[in-house]
Amino acid sequence: MSNAAPIVLFVYARLHHTKKTIDTLKKNSLASKSELFIYSDAAKTENESVFVQEVRDYIKTIKGFKNISIFERENNMGLAKSIIDGVTKIVNEYGKVIVIEDDLEVSPYFLSYMNSSLEIYKNESSVMHVSGFMFPISVDKNTAETLFFRAASCWGWATWKRAWKYFDSDACSLLKQIQERKLEHEFNIQGVTDYVGMLKKQIDGAIDSWAIRWYASVFVNGGLCLHPSQSLVQNIGNDGTGEHCDSNDNFVVDVNNDGIHVEWQSIEESEEGLGKIKQFYLSLRQPIHVLVYNKLHNYSSKLISRIIKLG
Repeated sequence: MSNAAPIVLFVYARLHHTKKTIDTLKKNSLASKSELFIYSDAAKTENESVFVQEVRDYIKTIKGFKNISIFERENNMGLAKSIIDGVTKIVNEYGKVIVIEDDLEVSPYFLSYMNSSLEIYKNESSVMHVSGFMFPISVDKNTAETLFFRAASCWGWATWKRAWKYFDSDACSLLKQIQERKLEHEFNIQGVTDYVGMLKKQIDGAIDSWAIRWYASVFVNGGLCLHPSQSLVQNIGNDGTGEHCDSNDNFVVDVNNDGIHVEWQSIEESEEGLGKIKQFYLSLRQPIHVLVYNKLHNYSSKLISRIIKLG
């Protein structure tokens, strides 16, 4: 493919994770035909500066791509601002972009899937996002190897300039549009998640998430997101080291190492996909007695620790 989409990688202070991301990305046949843009954020604290420098030293040694450009932030921007700034710059210049972060392992077919999807749907205004991640669910691959779903997964994704122009960083404006149109239930994947709550946290400053604002931007503009039937991405940052990510294995998936055949299909949300994803989210909800037990257990553990320290 002579017109491979540029790849934008955002890194920070996790050398081990970054190496894994690059190692798996280089196994893609289109890596050598793709330009790689790496954004390295500056350290938040003095203690983190040594880890940031380790990553910066490493990314200067990377090979295996058509061209590599490195942008080292002089001041800490934070993940959200860094991604918004980097994606905007590159997508406006190239018209399309593939985005990954430093805690993702990708399939050897990740780039071919992304580039094929970007080409096939480049003129379809209602398709605003291409996701490389799929939830740990099973869908009928005999129908199609891809499906449309309303939410924009942020773990390995792509978009076009024509779609990104609708990104709205104003969470207040997005929430107002959703509420005025009485779409809270649908925005919350028909009530199984609390994305509205995330928007409110963004407004209150409790979180700083570009992803919730991007999903909301896609949603209020009637967009859909293409997903593979089986994930091409594994998030290795759910070990407590990622921003907004606790340590858990709820989203561990079997990565597709056989490839995804992308072909044009009717642009409408998959009823099967929506149903399976809703079931997945519902399975994460714990019964009230489990929640009470966990809270009591955590409280007891902290109390015992304090007693030992005082002793």
